[in-house]
Amino acid sequence: METLEKIINFINDNILWGVPMVVLILGVGIYLTVRNKFMQITKFPYAVKMTIGETLKGIGSKKKDKSAGGVSQFEAFSTAIAGTVGTGNIVGVATAIIAGGAGAVFWMWISAFVGMFTNFAENVLGLYYRKKGKDGEYRGGPMYYISEGLGWKWLAILFSIFCMLASFGMNMVQVNTIADTLDSGFSIPKWVSGIAVAVLIALIIIGGIKRIGKFASYIVPFMCLAFIVMALIAIGINIKAVPQAFAVIFKNAFDFKAVGSGVLGYGIMRAMRFGLSRGIFSNEAGLGSSVIAHSASSVKEPVRQGLWGIFGVFLDTMIICTLTALLILTSDVYELGNFSSGAVLSQLVFRGAFGGVGGVIFCIMLPMFAFTTILSWAYYGEKSFEYIFGGKYSIAYKVLYVLLVVAGAVAGVSLVWDLADLFNGLMAIPNLIALAALGGVVTKVTRNYFARKNSEAVEPMVSAYSEEKPDDDIPEREEERKDS
Repeated sequence: METLEKIINFINDNILWGVPMVVLILGVGIYLTVRNKFMQITKFPYAVKMTIGETLKGIGSKKKDKSAGGVSQFEAFSTAIAGTVGTGNIVGVATAIIAGGAGAVFWMWISAFVGMFTNFAENVLGLYYRKKGKDGEYRGGPMYYISEGLGWKWLAILFSIFCMLASFGMNMVQVNTIADTLDSGFSIPKWVSGIAVAVLIALIIIGGIKRIGKFASYIVPFMCLAFIVMALIAIGINIKAVPQAFAVIFKNAFDFKAVGSGVLGYGIMRAMRFGLSRGIFSNEAGLGSSVIAHSASSVKEPVRQGLWGIFGVFLDTMIICTLTALLILTSDVYELGNFSSGAVLSQLVFRGAFGGVGGVIFCIMLPMFAFTTILSWAYYGEKSFEYIFGGKYSIAYKVLYVLLVVAGAVAGVSLVWDLADLFNGLMAIPNLIALAALGGVVTKVTRNYFARKNSEAVEPMVSAYSEEKPDDDIPEREEERKDS
């Protein structure tokens, strides 16, 4: 087992998450961002208004949600954000800081900035190339825009295989965190937690995307709001330490500790490696996983769902991950170094801020974050399995996924995180290649959408197939034209 960990670490540090991957992730993100005129900045107010703004306006509305053939926009977003807002935002950030220093937070921000548009592009392509099954549900994701947009069926299958493996890795990371947290907080044996989580997961994933979407839409917003409020209170207690925390982040992000004759200092490479990998682990921009959930949305306009990608990455990394980092860096716990893992460090920080009550709340909150992430990745992996083998045998995937929940609960912490990094990196490669190759399609579809919002007489581009039509149930408001 020790030899296996060394091999995986070597691959992660020197190949998958080395300089080539850094260049690929940032390169594709910058290319798409520049080509579309920094839309994550220029259209950010519009993205907020048309996503969370419209959702808040719709609360209490008697207007019927037209979600035939899919789930609502918000349910699709909640499923996707359930897969992203999880242990990566808390334990992942803590792990990145432990392994890569405070400078890793800066590279998380960089990955999020370019990732906001990368995720937008993924969602646009996901809806543009998705297909509707005989059961009335939409199916989409990188495997569809790779095969239909590029005609590279072999690469689509390769992505699906990597996505299945990544779903197992993410599954094991999340349940391992649940088991570790409940063991340290309430002395519950890890195997007991594993069995309990496996039973609950099995009951929900049998219902498919609609049941997952409903569950996520109820739980995820509450969890995010609760964490943000608690984090702000804790940071407020140590508000005087915030300027120093930001100073440490920027200083360590460019720490030129010369090692050998490397062009980049060792400190920078460690910060970049863990900042980018944990950033992507958290927001999934570039992996292509969250778009599988977004593609199940009932909305017809690719850009409308793409806007959720911009807001989702911003919420996930720029807000939640940043709050977690400030929680840690303004706490005395990090300086003392009396912790064995990211989960333990995060728990000690909460206890330090809120006492015993904080520890209990953390031991409840973190497992809920992780649980919803396990649900979302079950859906991603299942759809990838169906793409290769068909839906007839999907029960085989579900059974294996549930069994690995138990295995992940008792596995070693470092091994499951290393496996997750490995599979995530493998999955990102075919997706990033497709995003770069189909960047022109993203630009055309986006310009077409905003041209129609400005009342220009252009033929709608909402699907690569002729049977789809644009949304006709969304009123064209004057303020939308002004914002666009």
